[in-house]
Amino acid sequence: MQHQQIGKALKRVEDPRLTSGEGTYIDDLNPIGNIHHVAILRSHHAHANIKEIRTEKAEKMKGVKGVVVGKDIAELTKPFPVGVSNPVKYYSLAINKVRFVGEPVAVVVAENRYLAEDAMDQIEVDYEPLPAVVDIEEAMAHDAPILHEEIGTNIANQRFFDYGKTEEAFEEADVVISHKFKFPKYSATPVETYGVIANYQESEGQYTVWSNFHGPFTLQSVMAAALNVSSNQLRLIVPKDVGGSYGIKSGVFPYIVLMSIVSRKIGVPVKWIEDRQEHLLASSSGTDRVTWIEAAVKNDGTVTALKMKMADNVGGYIRAPEPACLYRTHSNSTGAYRIPNLQMETIAVMTNKCPTGLIRGYGGQQLYFPLERMMQMIARKLNLDPAEVLNKNLIRKDEFPFETASGGIYDSGNYEKALKTALETVKYEEFKEKRQKAREEGKYLGIGLACIVEPSGSNMGYVTIALTPEERAKSLPKSGCAEGATVSIDPMGGIKVRISTVPTGQGHETVSAQIVAEVLGVKPETIKVIAEMDTATSPWSVASGSYSSRFGPIGSSAVFQAAQKVRTKLLRIAEHQLKVPIQNLKISNGKVVVQGHEEKQLSLKRLIGTAHWNPQDLPEGMEPGIHESAFYTVSTAKSPREDDTVNGSVTHGFVADAVTVEVDAETGNVKILDYVTVHDAGKLLNPLIVDGQILGGLAHGLGGAMYEELVYDKNGQLLSGSFMDYLCPTATEMPEITIKHQETLSPVTPLGAKGLGEGNTMSAPVVIANAVSDALQPLGITIDDLPLSPNKIWNKIQESKKNITALKEELT
Repeated sequence: MQHQQIGKALKRVEDPRLTSGEGTYIDDLNPIGNIHHVAILRSHHAHANIKEIRTEKAEKMKGVKGVVVGKDIAELTKPFPVGVSNPVKYYSLAINKVRFVGEPVAVVVAENRYLAEDAMDQIEVDYEPLPAVVDIEEAMAHDAPILHEEIGTNIANQRFFDYGKTEEAFEEADVVISHKFKFPKYSATPVETYGVIANYQESEGQYTVWSNFHGPFTLQSVMAAALNVSSNQLRLIVPKDVGGSYGIKSGVFPYIVLMSIVSRKIGVPVKWIEDRQEHLLASSSGTDRVTWIEAAVKNDGTVTALKMKMADNVGGYIRAPEPACLYRTHSNSTGAYRIPNLQMETIAVMTNKCPTGLIRGYGGQQLYFPLERMMQMIARKLNLDPAEVLNKNLIRKDEFPFETASGGIYDSGNYEKALKTALETVKYEEFKEKRQKAREEGKYLGIGLACIVEPSGSNMGYVTIALTPEERAKSLPKSGCAEGATVSIDPMGGIKVRISTVPTGQGHETVSAQIVAEVLGVKPETIKVIAEMDTATSPWSVASGSYSSRFGPIGSSAVFQAAQKVRTKLLRIAEHQLKVPIQNLKISNGKVVVQGHEEKQLSLKRLIGTAHWNPQDLPEGMEPGIHESAFYTVSTAKSPREDDTVNGSVTHGFVADAVTVEVDAETGNVKILDYVTVHDAGKLLNPLIVDGQILGGLAHGLGGAMYEELVYDKNGQLLSGSFMDYLCPTATEMPEITIKHQETLSPVTPLGAKGLGEGNTMSAPVVIANAVSDALQPLGITIDDLPLSPNKIWNKIQESKKNITALKEELT
């Protein structure tokens, strides 16, 4: 099919208002009168009992409307539902005990934020400090401090999976390679922090909340359950402009509940805008993970089985949508490879750190760091070229659709071709010669490769893998990935599209206009896309949102289907008026024409006018007006089977990365010389937006690889609570990047599109680690933790040199 609009690199329609200062963000909103402002008192202890809270001084201050503490929250809310069997009690405000530094303890409401902050300083809290634990392995020890006494363990969730004949494969292996890897806790740091405006209407028992929320998806029901109201008593409104999220704004939901109760308790609408220190301290983050991995390997480099034990640090509480990070990649745990046997142990561990949640690529970067490091280690162990090992294990083009050991259904791909393109573009063989010459001169050059599958369009059933089959059987099965959209045409011919994907800068408005323009044969600039989300009026489902790159495969498909419904209605009206079968009609340039007899035509304006102004001339049984909604899901998004296999995502893209680096042994500084990334995300709906998303994802992955980490001391105090200590890459740190594409269309989406935007967030940490490990191979250094900061690399180099010197002295 020849597309007129889909696939064109149109400039984003969002940009004029954003670059001219006309964007409307949460802090710009004043949707109701008499709004008061909120400041939150937070714990400076990582672990402590709350003995007493004295608020009298604060309450008597001028301009202060009231103070809310834990007992108020306990009276008016229930603990948030969690997706695991252990009954972890988590409220929006600390109840009797704090479990991480920054946990909210009290809320002050005043006429403005300044007064609220001043009053907050007058609240007195008596704490009984308790021992803290922040390390994953220490938290799992039998003598570790227990965060939740009613559970008696810091393990919130633990499961074991065995797919295939893993033990047999390990017995028959020529080589078994094992290693432990640590992945750091880091964040997303959007330009705009959290913001909530809440109003409680007592006469109706109605909560109305405006927020830069990443949802609603399942978290709307989680919040309604905590508030103990029906879902239609909690109205969520998300403005059309959100200053970045990258998943982290799904973590706004506890503050939505908190501000809702504050408004109810104090009796006024309230507004809270998070500051940067609060955001780094107590919003959300990705999970740090320890992975123990073993590979059963043949002498030719074929990997026949994997064993993985993955322990995620979910922080002081496991809270929805966790354990998403632990299970989102469950069905693609073997990556891009034909590995038939797999054992996994998955553990969610609670420690005295800030709770975790979704950030860009969630679960992917934690999975691929050990998996792709292991592929390089296999090559090194067997004295093979890493490219040879990758290519030998890649899924072949003729094997799609491919089902993984754990149940993932990869819809399409040509992985070998993409890897070949990456190798050719980076001039792989030429660089290896350059690397050898550099080593002879005492310099450290290296090249790293990584091949990853990018899952997109999450199947809502994957999180229930956290439960046993017996536990799952007790409730309604979970499946699907439904998203809704509405296309309408008003009496004057104005076309409007309403989406529920809560875009946070990805260009959903632009692409939605392109799709509808394609279907209706009009120009994109004539279409108005409404991106504000309102649970009271928008078409949405339990899956709605912009997480897991779902707009490409799912959101766009809902828009396409709604537009197709409108198209069909217009063609049926034309069929009725022209007396020509619908199959002989086409829409082009604002008209319906008879194919082969182009002189016989009707303008869309006339057909639209008939639907609104002259319904008596419509076909019998047709409703007047033009207002069509569609909900889209994919049939392969099924609930988990009894054997714990599940297809966790409905489409699967592919990314092949090749990176070259130089490491300065004197300073430990890593310089990226070249970064090549090849993507296969099916049909590219807008190549300009695609490349922007790739660059953004790569910047995020670069941060995790080299700069970003939420560092805690042994007492649970955050040591990187500002941008002085928490380092984010800027434009000056971005390396030379070459982006290439191939388009292997997905057979499961109507446009052939897959998700894109998280791939390099997943691949960048490990491909850079592989390049640095390759550069430092002469020193015998293995990279098994991140970020690759200069001091960390320098220390590894010094330790290696010391060991080499000691060995020489021993030999002499």
